[in-house]
Amino acid sequence: MITLTTLRAFDVPIQAPCITPENFSTKSVAEIQKLPVTEGNRNLTIGDLFKVTESSEGTPNITLTGDFGKVKRVGQGMKSGEIVVNGNIGMHTGEKMAGGKIIVNGNAGSWTASEMKKGIIEIHGDSGDYTASPYRGNDLGMKGGIITIDGSVGSDVACYLKGGIIKIKGSAGRFLGYHMTEGAIYVEKDVDVRAGACMTGGKIVIGGKMEILPSFTIDGVKPKVKVDDTTSVPGPFYVFLGDLSEHGTGKIFANKAANPAFKFYEKYL
Repeated sequence: MITLTTLRAFDVPIQAPCITPENFSTKSVAEIQKLPVTEGNRNLTIGDLFKVTESSEGTPNITLTGDFGKVKRVGQGMKSGEIVVNGNIGMHTGEKMAGGKIIVNGNAGSWTASEMKKGIIEIHGDSGDYTASPYRGNDLGMKGGIITIDGSVGSDVACYLKGGIIKIKGSAGRFLGYHMTEGAIYVEKDVDVRAGACMTGGKIVIGGKMEILPSFTIDGVKPKVKVDDTTSVPGPFYVFLGDLSEHGTGKIFANKAANPAFKFYEKYL
């Protein structure tokens, strides 16, 4: 196991896509210390910013200790192995991830899991805007994998979602699941406006308060909802179909007890 420990506090963003299990597995400590990173506009090495130590423990492959909140692109494109972050982590963590596992014992920055294909990401804190979403102007959303977040998330999360499972124990900002086509999102608490806007498939399960867009239609009431093979949520839930403006067949499940205003829709069932 390789452990990276911050040598000092960071004032400007650091780009470190070299921090992956695949990149470290074939290298000695001396070779890892020479891997390139950038701090602002300066070209540096891993050894300039982090203390690198090695132990005989097999897993996790990489442990990051300290405040990595300004360190970006950790785990970018990783296909196997495990990274554990004991603290906060910066933007783009797990971008284009195709396997393996990342555990963050803190908060994660924006665009975490952007274009994720496979693997597992666990965040034991909050996650920023655009989690599991592509860059602006891009429609290459998350295709697979599992993301669990113990805290809350920002806006525009899971945009253009094409597969995979996202479970959020806190609340979510606006435009959750924008333009999603497949996959499942479960938010235990409240969600801001425009959830599911332009969605054409997949499902969003919301345990707290929300607003439903007028381009969704009521389809029924269900006593419980299955998020995936391991999670079933007791209801009852109102079931809405949409987004009809996109001829969509996606489903939003809104907790009945948390949304008494939706009782108005029952006359259409």
